[in-house]
Amino acid sequence: MEGPEAADGELVVDLSRLGLESLSLEQVPEERKREVQQLLLPHNRLLLLPPAVAAFSQLQLLDVSSNGLAHLGDELLALSRLRTLLAKNNRLDADSLPKDLAALRLEVVNFSGNQFEELPAQLLQMPGLKTLSMGGNRLKSIPAEIENISSLEFLYLGGNLISYIPPELANLSHLSYLVLCDNRIQSVPPQLAQLHSLRSLSLHNNLLTYLPREILSLVRLQELSLRGNPLVVRFVRDLTYMPPTLLELAGRTIKSRGIPYRPWELPENLVRYLDLASKCPNPKCGGVYFDSCVRHIKFVDFCGKYRLPLMHYLCSPECSSPCSSVSSQSESDSEDEAIVAARRMQKVLLG
Repeated sequence: MEGPEAADGELVVDLSRLGLESLSLEQVPEERKREVQQLLLPHNRLLLLPPAVAAFSQLQLLDVSSNGLAHLGDELLALSRLRTLLAKNNRLDADSLPKDLAALRLEVVNFSGNQFEELPAQLLQMPGLKTLSMGGNRLKSIPAEIENISSLEFLYLGGNLISYIPPELANLSHLSYLVLCDNRIQSVPPQLAQLHSLRSLSLHNNLLTYLPREILSLVRLQELSLRGNPLVVRFVRDLTYMPPTLLELAGRTIKSRGIPYRPWELPENLVRYLDLASKCPNPKCGGVYFDSCVRHIKFVDFCGKYRLPLMHYLCSPECSSPCSSVSSQSESDSEDEAIVAARRMQKVLLG
């Protein structure tokens, strides 16, 4: 019944691929059950989590992947030392998990290949979770509460129906690997530039037509996967522009000309408004903008081979060169950022 000890001395029970429909361990002495740290039950015919699992009080890893599980019962809650739960390729959904699952101090959870339509609320209450894999489900969104998983280092949400990345995702300061491939994502929020620990970002097979220019500040990024997006095969230009309001014109004048003002001289709402001024990235302009800006695509060279369209926000159409075809775009247009990008991007996957 018991398999060999692992290299680190952990006692492993491997019952993989035995066609098990239930689990009976009556022949195993109770003291031996309390010594087992890894229980492997993948590729069987289990429809429910066997109650006998609760007897493994020292269990740290449980693998019940590739069964027919539609429910994980409260037996799981008896495993107070459990750190890794692998339950991929089953029939689990939001109603399949114990309500008190967050009481476990899990560090690794793999629910890929199930039937979840939303991230389980229990997982969003686990600040110690480091690895979360929920690829190949039916997720339509990423909740803002994802920021509550403050220790998260690896997040895999590929192969879902996600169309929007919440800015709150950028609050995961330890995140190193973010996989959002094979979804329906149309844009990347500039806040992701705050993910200073990010080393790999997988966005292939989405609906992206541009990237925010802030992505250049991801100084540790080593891999950026973008193949299968419209931006790879169809560069776009968007110069839609709403004329600024009188409020914005006044605000622009105050900020660009350095007109002094003191907080007690203006209403509080106007002071807050003036503090929101964004500097125009055009070095020849020096102006500012608030709500009215031009969305402008600028092409940046990566690794001397690829040209990616990055989104810029300019204060007026006059700050942008006239639209022209990609083939006639001047290489010098992106020379400064290309130097920075070449140093920071070691690997860009487009093909």
